[in-house]
Amino acid sequence: MKSIVALVVGVLALAGVAQAQTPASTASGPSLGYIEGIAQASFGNVTSQSYGAEAGYRLTTILDVFVEGGWTKDVAPSEMGTAAGQIAGYLTTSGQSNVSYKVKQPVGFGQTGVRIEIPMPSSRLTPYAMAGVGFARVKQDVTFYINGADVTSNLSQYGVVLGSDLAGQETKAMVTVGGGVQCPLASRLLLDLQVRYGRIFTDPGTNVARAGVGFGIRF
Repeated sequence: MKSIVALVVGVLALAGVAQAQTPASTASGPSLGYIEGIAQASFGNVTSQSYGAEAGYRLTTILDVFVEGGWTKDVAPSEMGTAAGQIAGYLTTSGQSNVSYKVKQPVGFGQTGVRIEIPMPSSRLTPYAMAGVGFARVKQDVTFYINGADVTSNLSQYGVVLGSDLAGQETKAMVTVGGGVQCPLASRLLLDLQVRYGRIFTDPGTNVARAGVGFGIRF
């Protein structure tokens, strides 16, 4: 956690320096910002997928302020699987046959932050660093089956009541740091190869690493 905070502070400090730069321009005119769609693989306790969109507004030649919204399919910690397995074991010992379960923890998130480019005048590639803060809505999505039938909504008849670790949802703060390399494709089209590392302040905390590609346009 301390390392994430240090990276966020470092990027924000660089942003202060970047404010002294002059507005950016391109061969076809000044660039005011960008918008892109994002597809990523996510890594944590489980490997999953993440999708979203990002838009940025150009403040200086090297500084953008951005907003990002997205959805990660599953970030379930091992504790969820352990707790669900205990309930499945209870149902089995209580006389139920062919008990199974599925565990997922999808996350929807939104954040805002700054993105600082690292100029490389002799290259078409533009590396950058970023930091953002926002909120994530975390959903506990656990399904129990008996003989192939979904009995999650009827578990009370078997003497089972799910706790907040296996049911419901919560909204928590999150921070993200990362970087990437942007490459122009044609005219104002862009390709963005990116890596993100985020921390969601659940209890215990949830770490989510994302790596993928963005495709969009500068305007």
